[in-house]
Amino acid sequence: MKEIVLDTETTGISIKEGHRIVEIGCIELDNLIPTKNKFHCYLNPERKVSEKAFEVHGYNDDFLSKQKKFSEIVEDFLEFIKDKKIVIHNAEFDLSHINNELKIMGKKEINNEIIDTLILARDKFPGSPSNLDALCKRYRIDNSRRTKHTALVDCDLLAKVYINLIDQKEPTLNFSTEEKTSKQFSDEKIDYFKKVILPTKEELQKHNDFLKSHLKKNFFN
Repeated sequence: MKEIVLDTETTGISIKEGHRIVEIGCIELDNLIPTKNKFHCYLNPERKVSEKAFEVHGYNDDFLSKQKKFSEIVEDFLEFIKDKKIVIHNAEFDLSHINNELKIMGKKEINNEIIDTLILARDKFPGSPSNLDALCKRYRIDNSRRTKHTALVDCDLLAKVYINLIDQKEPTLNFSTEEKTSKQFSDEKIDYFKKVILPTKEELQKHNDFLKSHLKKNFFN
């Protein structure tokens, strides 16, 4: 089962105020294990970034003006998410911006099945903080790289949060056919289990006979 963990950054909050997408990040999961397939791009929003948005992601107007427009990447993006479930934190926000970009181009809204991890978190931990940083703290996920909100970093963290939210242990082994170095194996957590072998009746009898003989010998000596 393949899923897409998706995140966007924008020029501001409301599409009603004309705000646009400046970054899209996607990570593919195959049975909850991240694959090498990723989609990422910065976008020219063709408008200025609001001060609050700049504080969040740090992408300035000069940098974004040199990037591709949504119209130049839309087909690749739609192909990447085609027929896959999409995992988003606060899906209403990201979907409204993605569908707005599609609407500007005269395209249909995406109709993928959506899993909103914000709803999952609120259902599982009612009354508790449910933003991405709070969930990383709850599940002891290292989010030290998240000095700014960037799409791919947030996707990576969200993938780990999502796996924990649905009560699945995060995969620690990659059973692919690719060769691994000893360093890679040493970095992986592997659980070992000891097999318990019970003694036979004959072995138990011999053990008891030995103890009786040994204790008797020591007692009289």
